[in-house]
Amino acid sequence: MRIAIIGGGFMGVVLAHEISKNDAKATIFERDSQLGGLTTYQDYGDFVWDKFYHVITPTDQELVELLQEVGLDKKLHWRRSLTGYYTDKKFYSLSSSKEFLMFPVLGLIDKIRLGYTLFRGAQINDWKSLEKIPVNDWLIKLGGKRTYEKFWAPMLQAKLGENHKKVSAVFIWTYIKRLFRSRSSAAQKEHMGYVTGGYKTIFDRFENLLVEAGSEVLKGRTVTEIKAAQKNGLLVGHDGNFEHFDKVIFTGPLNALEKIVSPELFEISNVERPISYLGAICLVLVTKQSLTPYYVLNIGDNDTPFTGVIGMSSLVDLKETGGKHLTYFPKYIDENDPLWSKSDEELEAYFLKGVYYLYPDLKETDILSAHIHRAFKVQPLQELNFSEMVPRLNTKHPDFYVLNTAQFVNDSVNNNTVVKHVDRFMTAFNKELVGESST
Repeated sequence: MRIAIIGGGFMGVVLAHEISKNDAKATIFERDSQLGGLTTYQDYGDFVWDKFYHVITPTDQELVELLQEVGLDKKLHWRRSLTGYYTDKKFYSLSSSKEFLMFPVLGLIDKIRLGYTLFRGAQINDWKSLEKIPVNDWLIKLGGKRTYEKFWAPMLQAKLGENHKKVSAVFIWTYIKRLFRSRSSAAQKEHMGYVTGGYKTIFDRFENLLVEAGSEVLKGRTVTEIKAAQKNGLLVGHDGNFEHFDKVIFTGPLNALEKIVSPELFEISNVERPISYLGAICLVLVTKQSLTPYYVLNIGDNDTPFTGVIGMSSLVDLKETGGKHLTYFPKYIDENDPLWSKSDEELEAYFLKGVYYLYPDLKETDILSAHIHRAFKVQPLQELNFSEMVPRLNTKHPDFYVLNTAQFVNDSVNNNTVVKHVDRFMTAFNKELVGESST
């Protein structure tokens, strides 16, 4: 059986891997020259590393198990990571219980209530009730108004701008659930993981396994049309020709699906109110010296253009980056933000002004290279009652399937979530493969 997978991001690659473990052969169609999508990698000159920042947490059970399955467990490294907070032109470490208790921005009662918010948030499983509550109302109810105003509000404003007024409590709950539970209960210290060579190592491993299993990885191939075949299966148009497949799985966004998939194969309902997406613009600096001791620096200051600082070299061994230091400065914005129209040169100057504001001792000669990366649609904006807004897609052909991040109604968009959704999809899909192979 031949199965086409449209999209060679992490979801498409994991899907192909799972399918190839059966007798079926998968063919990935990826329009870019390399696999990965949002998880792809970048050549920074002396080394190759992730284009956008990614990390593995101890609670990413499904992802860790997958890496073990494909033989990358010995390349998975765990290190203690530090967390900082910047406000009022000062840096504070929040990497231990002692430092948390000494955090001067909040009083003792405020800290207790903040701790309760994190603990309570990590225990909640009923996400459906949370999507009916504005994020500020939920945080104030659990932690108090002062804790919200001093700690949460500046972070939400920095991350989302005015969009923070639209989102439900699910937005912050998904991050609490994943990231704050990565803190070891025994040592009360955060640990994060990475794979030697970054995600390039992961994608290279999957590609090799797929080829060994008789599957195909077609990069630089743009799919122009998908339509029903005269009998069974579907026809995939690319490079001026149509190729027959027994089944097709589409992993791209719905707007791309509507452009290339024949209307007879699907119908979309519940589209009265379009979903808003957050995109990301990220400045990546390669420097001679370390800029930050923290893996994550949360920013409670609206005078910086970025929403945080990710000190990748505080986590990753410098051997991975040729002895250079790698730091990410992301900014999350909506689809209508005027920054999208700026050139890379304009964005670099804009972001660097904020870098020098944050680190006034940094010299221009300390920066070895600067890179601007953009991703227009990173994740849906989880507004109130988001799950009721999500378009409902019904596939009308028995051989056509859709699996994409629009279905993540109660999860943050990360690679562990992708693996979980692929596992759920394959539970049903494998039954169909077995059923068809036996007939």
